[in-house]
Amino acid sequence: MSYEFLQQYWWFLIALLGGLLVFLMFVQGGNSMLSSLGRSPEERRLLVNSTGRKWEFTFTTLVTFGGAFFASFPLFYSTSFGGAYWLWMIILFSFVLQAVSYEFQNKLGNLLGPRTFQRFLLLNGILGPLLLGGAVATFFTGSNFIIDKANITDFGQPVISQWANHWHGLDALVNPWNLVFGLSVFFLARVLGCLYIINNVNDENIRCRASVRLVGAAVPFLILFLAFFIYVLLKDGYAYDPATGEIFMEPNKYLHNLLQMWYVALVLVIGVVLLLYAIIRTAVSKSYIKGIWPGGIGVVLAVLALLLCAGWNNTAYYPSNVDLQSSLTIANSCSSEFTLRTMAIVSLLIPFVLAYIFYAWRKIDSRKIDLDEINKGEAY
Repeated sequence: MSYEFLQQYWWFLIALLGGLLVFLMFVQGGNSMLSSLGRSPEERRLLVNSTGRKWEFTFTTLVTFGGAFFASFPLFYSTSFGGAYWLWMIILFSFVLQAVSYEFQNKLGNLLGPRTFQRFLLLNGILGPLLLGGAVATFFTGSNFIIDKANITDFGQPVISQWANHWHGLDALVNPWNLVFGLSVFFLARVLGCLYIINNVNDENIRCRASVRLVGAAVPFLILFLAFFIYVLLKDGYAYDPATGEIFMEPNKYLHNLLQMWYVALVLVIGVVLLLYAIIRTAVSKSYIKGIWPGGIGVVLAVLALLLCAGWNNTAYYPSNVDLQSSLTIANSCSSEFTLRTMAIVSLLIPFVLAYIFYAWRKIDSRKIDLDEINKGEAY
């Protein structure tokens, strides 16, 4: 395994984790619709327990995504997580708020009441997908940072990456295209939330409402995602010369990436088709409840393809709008060859971890959740 192969391999793993994270945000999507899908306290508790059995998967994947970035591309971790910390702190706070809400909303001595904690879940359901989408959009639109590796020799302040303004990540929300993509991820989470609830909750009234909300979320998602996708294909992209490392602007770079990496484009098309199939079949058929599976697989494939397009084929995956040569590529921001090689061996355990997650998921969902189960068993 060459050093270049290891860089490509670890970017693939990062992209795959990103796809899994977006899929698992059906938890946030479901929480953002608690009040509209659950008309009574019993129905809302049923929905909370449905998503509450999966929230650890989402949180764990988010932490693993950040940890994998830290281990394989530490310069990105120090630049984005260290410089854009206000954006990431809000995201992490919303997920911590989610965990606290699940655990304490129906505990004895809860002075705030269940509805307060359900509003916290609603807050996470909105902020989580919106801000994560805005952060990921900067892979295509760029961020405001400066990198000077010569500072590593400065014993007084050996900081090689600095944010170029005092917004520290919140400036990403000023770019309208970042908001467009963030909103598309928000509505995608709602689409996945509807598909998941239809599959997981054995209540006809909730399923009927979820089918209506599915269409209401799918339409704005498709409009926003298509607008952002066309914008990305037509805009100038951030390319680099692998021989010299020089970064330059290339017209229609991301369109060229998809044309040159036809296999990535094929994965993207398959992912979009699977998602559309899940949405359409679930919307037109009252008896079809398994849309979360083709839809979820489609989302993982589509996000995987988008992130590969952002980092492969000599593309700067984290562009700097302040200093073009500070932009990060998988070549100039990765760990040492020894580190990547060692972690590549450890990554062989990933299939076993996925197998355990699949097994645990099947055990949890061995029976569709209903009000009888909530009243008899331990519930949130």
